[in-house]
Amino acid sequence: MDYTAQLDAALQRLHDEGRYRTFIDIERKRGNFPHAVWNRPDGSQTPVTVWCGNDYLGMGQKAVVLDAMHEALDATGSGSGGTRNISGTTVYHKRLEAELADLHQKEAALLFTSAYIANDATLSTLPKLFPGLIIYSDALNHASMIEGVRRNGGAKRIFRHNDVEHLRELIEADDPAAPKLIAFESVYSMDGDFGPIEAICDLADEFGALTYIDEVHAVGMYGPRGAGVAERDNLMHRLDIINGTLAKAYGVMGGYIAASAKMCDAIRSYAPGFIFTTSLPPAVAAGAAASVRHLKTDQELRDQHQTQAKILKTRLKGMGLPIIDHGSHIVPLIVGDPVHTKMMSDMLLDQYGIYVQPINFPTVPRGTERLRFTPSPVHGPGEMDALVKALDALWSHCALNRAELSA
Repeated sequence: MDYTAQLDAALQRLHDEGRYRTFIDIERKRGNFPHAVWNRPDGSQTPVTVWCGNDYLGMGQKAVVLDAMHEALDATGSGSGGTRNISGTTVYHKRLEAELADLHQKEAALLFTSAYIANDATLSTLPKLFPGLIIYSDALNHASMIEGVRRNGGAKRIFRHNDVEHLRELIEADDPAAPKLIAFESVYSMDGDFGPIEAICDLADEFGALTYIDEVHAVGMYGPRGAGVAERDNLMHRLDIINGTLAKAYGVMGGYIAASAKMCDAIRSYAPGFIFTTSLPPAVAAGAAASVRHLKTDQELRDQHQTQAKILKTRLKGMGLPIIDHGSHIVPLIVGDPVHTKMMSDMLLDQYGIYVQPINFPTVPRGTERLRFTPSPVHGPGEMDALVKALDALWSHCALNRAELSA
């Protein structure tokens, strides 16, 4: 076999479909976010405003986070030195897990190197703990949840997105005595819609199922202490396992689950994705703990974040642009074609200094390709005006191009 030709063909398919992903080399400047510098391929540099970052609240720039990281770095050095089982557990990891358990009002929390690994490792391990487990998974769950469910070797059922009646039909068709778990999200990141948490918890109670919720795009941003949508809706006590990230609103890195002490102990003891992975650097754990601690009391920052999202959605709606608005902080602008989505992204970057990545299949269904904007408290009126004016100019240009291509 000509392996090089096979690789060329695979990559060319992505180019032909307009789905080839390009890394944009940017340098964030401390204290100046969302402004950054784009290092162009020709070696030149251009100032840009980042509109697609997941550092939703700008916590990656906060002195309280950076000071904690500097202190831990000076005290311990760079890396953790091993897995959690072999020299990689420090006081910083334990403090962070305590902060997370307190955040979600659970007995314990378990720290992973990312929320992806937390989802994958936990969901793929649960059937080892509950033989015969059936996992009911929302059709639009994140790839990490899909992968964890796929790899676990147990039974799985996929229910239509946010369709509780379909979920009920699937559960009713299965053995009442079989152990069951319902896996879903609180905020779905591509459309920004909310999961029906209370209705799913009611169904879980009725059929004796465990509940597993991914709050990755909600922790830090919703609820009186930033524990997520379940806290906002007074439902945390009804959820058995809560997954979250430290890499978005908290501005650092890492993921976790929060659950009962026995559940965390069992996952810690059985999940290869936890057992055989070097733990986070102590400085990262220290920064994350400081961020979690800070956001437990900074409601003003959460309010500013929601206000910025509402302003942007209102202005884009006023221009007649096809955005999706489910009331969350996520602002998706539907372009509907991978080539034109990439074209708009490139033109915004090159001509206007606005950085927003195109989102194409398989992240979203074909025909729903989009630009996904993530306004934050550090996007001021000037940045907002520049974005709106750029979109106003480019939307009609790209619409004309679409018409020419289809003619």
